[in-house]
Amino acid sequence: MPKQHSSGGKQLLLGISKRGDTYLRTLLIHGARAVIRFAEKKAEPESWLRKLITRRNKNVATVALANKNARIIWALLTKKTTFHSDHTTATTTATH
Repeated sequence: MPKQHSSGGKQLLLGISKRGDTYLRTLLIHGARAVIRFAEKKAEPESWLRKLITRRNKNVATVALANKNARIIWALLTKKTTFHSDHTTATTTATH
């Protein structure tokens, strides 16, 4: 579902395409919308999502979150791994 055009080491990641499964896309959007409703009141102000909501329209933030979730799901399925919510990247742990 997420579109990607990459060449020569330069990545161009696009949004969710409308060519895929419309029901799956609808579920991703509804899930993202529910997370944004919760994040507006309860999330930390310095979180990625709260910063995005303040910079962009709420619907744009919803699609961006759905796209991020789709990329995470795609990566988990292709690598046959499980999701760990406490996962930190090597660069994050190196800076702390």
